[in-house]
Amino acid sequence: MKDIIDLHTHTLASGHAYNTLMEMVRGGAAAGMRVFGSSDHGPAMPGSCHRMYFVNFKAISRHQPGTGLLMGCELNILDYQGKVDLNDDALAKMDYAIASLHIPCCEPGTAAQNTDAFLGAMKNPRIQIIGHPDDSRYPVDYDTLVAAAGEHHKLLEVNNSSLKPGSFRQGAREHYIEMLELCVHYHVSILMGSDAHWVDDAGNHSLAHALLEEIHFPQELVVNTSVDKLIPYIPAAGIFQEAQAGK
Repeated sequence: MKDIIDLHTHTLASGHAYNTLMEMVRGGAAAGMRVFGSSDHGPAMPGSCHRMYFVNFKAISRHQPGTGLLMGCELNILDYQGKVDLNDDALAKMDYAIASLHIPCCEPGTAAQNTDAFLGAMKNPRIQIIGHPDDSRYPVDYDTLVAAAGEHHKLLEVNNSSLKPGSFRQGAREHYIEMLELCVHYHVSILMGSDAHWVDDAGNHSLAHALLEEIHFPQELVVNTSVDKLIPYIPAAGIFQEAQAGK
């Protein structure tokens, strides 16, 4: 399976990652990513950066050696209504946004409450990706989640970091198998994300890729294979359309 896109990565700005933006960009390019996205944690995450970091992305060139660069954010969902930690004015200045549940930012609720949190975030038109919906600490109703992703035209992430042995997001493999079967049923697309916090993991989707291969998940629903597939979700990627062929 061709794999040329990684949009879930972190830099020093997140507070608990360990490389600069340019180190991560170079790592992604070396891993064969034709579109590389930086998505530092929103300001509600302890140790992460201020809102001002996210509203000045215009200063950054999107064309980098070996890859195209998109600048986004991994937003923190703050409550069961899907409120996130940056407002629409800030989100409008970014190329894309991921919305995720994190223990420091939102207390785990019931399956119904956690599902409502994701669904509330999906209703925000400036959020394109639901991050790592795989954590046993945040049980969800996957049928409702996947159906809503299709209705609201959102990508569901298969997070490579969650699948690593020793990951604190327990149960991810089993949850992903359930979610992916429903994605086939509802014809909902997914996006593999490295969730890299260290340069060696930039563009690394090996475990996610192996799982998709194991269950024979249809490539047509994997957005990582083509810039053309990404553009309907993230129009800003259109400037990299020719890069998908490695030009």
